[in-house]
Amino acid sequence: MSHKSPLRKDKTCLNCNYVVDSRFCPNCGQENTDTRKTFHHLFVHFFEDLTHYENAFWKTIKNLLLKPASLTKEYLSGKRLSYLAPVRLYIFISFVTFFLMAVLPDNEDKEIIKFDNGSKKETKKSYYDYSENKDAEEENDSLVQDSILKTNIKEEVQEIENLRKKGLLSDKNADSLVKYITDARKENAFKNNDRFFSSGYKSITQLDSARKANPDKVGALEYWVSKKTIPIENKYSDEELQEKFLESVMYNFPKALFIYMPLFALVLWLFHNKKRWYYFDHGIFTLHYFSFLLLTSLLIGISDYLLHFLGENMVKKTISVLINAVGYLWMFYYFFPAHHRFYGETRAISFLKSIFILFINIFLIAIVSVLLVIYSFINIH
Repeated sequence: MSHKSPLRKDKTCLNCNYVVDSRFCPNCGQENTDTRKTFHHLFVHFFEDLTHYENAFWKTIKNLLLKPASLTKEYLSGKRLSYLAPVRLYIFISFVTFFLMAVLPDNEDKEIIKFDNGSKKETKKSYYDYSENKDAEEENDSLVQDSILKTNIKEEVQEIENLRKKGLLSDKNADSLVKYITDARKENAFKNNDRFFSSGYKSITQLDSARKANPDKVGALEYWVSKKTIPIENKYSDEELQEKFLESVMYNFPKALFIYMPLFALVLWLFHNKKRWYYFDHGIFTLHYFSFLLLTSLLIGISDYLLHFLGENMVKKTISVLINAVGYLWMFYYFFPAHHRFYGETRAISFLKSIFILFINIFLIAIVSVLLVIYSFINIH
């Protein structure tokens, strides 16, 4: 229930100087109440103004989640005071979603790594073991020193074969050395390419030299991207770079989503009668649909976070799998009944159009995602 402030004794509107006989000015609509408010009143008023708390908020959320396209039809039919406005609804849900995603702790499994100096470090568990064969390294180290400097494995193997033929290496040692060199090369190649992102150049000077030597090999786009990323590679370690990149993606994702919505509405506009449906109508449908996607994702995320407190057991895993399965299936299926009910076409025509619309949007989402990744990476600070 709304907490109404007492009316001012002065009947002159503070906004337009019109004489006010009731709570609201008949000329401009401003409420004629005391402008000095307590913090409690400001907080309650803000929340009520944002959500129309008296039934409108919960009614909107219920219809959004359980009645595909009903909000859009109601809004375009003129019933607008009973529900939250589409833009306000989207802004509110997106704000809550991305805010909670940023503040809720990560529940991923961690492990403690102990170092020789006694210090400890907490890190995410790794499912790969890159342990080295120390015995083989010690046994063959002296023989490998000269050979390992070569860039061609075939040359190295050929040199070992020559030593074998000359009797300077036994068959057993030669085979062991070939195996070691091959494994070392693979390991070295893995380490060189194991960075979270690598332009292939250690410095901008090296990049400039490579482009000057072979302009066709280093195109304008590769040169521009590499020039942006080399300072970032040199500034951060792989772990820091990955963390910074994910932060940048999360920061820029709401912008990308907001930019993408007009494209989604444009695809809808292309597939429907231009005389019957305006681009505005498709825009309202898009706002409600994206609000649904965000809200469902939020509820799935919150459920996963809360289930974490049950510990690691079969009951928790079963509930989590069921919630995620139901949530994601409903997110996928939701568009089909929403499209059918809003546009009023036959189920067959609506289904075919929905399939084409989803495929086109998957292609567009892939493009936007690539651009988001590039933009997020080059804007790491």
